[in-house]
Amino acid sequence: MGNQRGINMGIWDDPFFKKMSAAERAFYLYLLTNGHATGIGIYQIARTIMALELGISRESVQALIDRFALEYKLIRFNPETSEIAIKDWGKWIKLEGRKRDKIPEFRGVKEHSLIPYVSESIANPKIRNLYESFCKQEQGLS
Repeated sequence: MGNQRGINMGIWDDPFFKKMSAAERAFYLYLLTNGHATGIGIYQIARTIMALELGISRESVQALIDRFALEYKLIRFNPETSEIAIKDWGKWIKLEGRKRDKIPEFRGVKEHSLIPYVSESIANPKIRNLYESFCKQEQGLS
């Protein structure tokens, strides 16, 4: 994984994004672009790390996670594995040009149910197929 990732500037015109508070926008952009993020929209990150990097309390981070997961339904967070999955990852992050051998991050995902959760929002069928193929491979179906 490189340290550069393109983000769709259309996020600023998205009606849902426009309705978010400044703190919520900052949190969402952080989730999409922080240094722990992988190329697949699923990664491991501790709430303590998020709090330190955002300069807010751990309680504030938890409140944002809860709002984004339960109310907005934009993320899933597994507290046991500290894995976060961003539902609209494929909508906001440039994914074109990725190949199966360029996405080793799939093997690092501990909760495999997060993979189809992210793939649902990927419009490009070739990219979405990478996610689905990995799931089938793990289930021994391919």
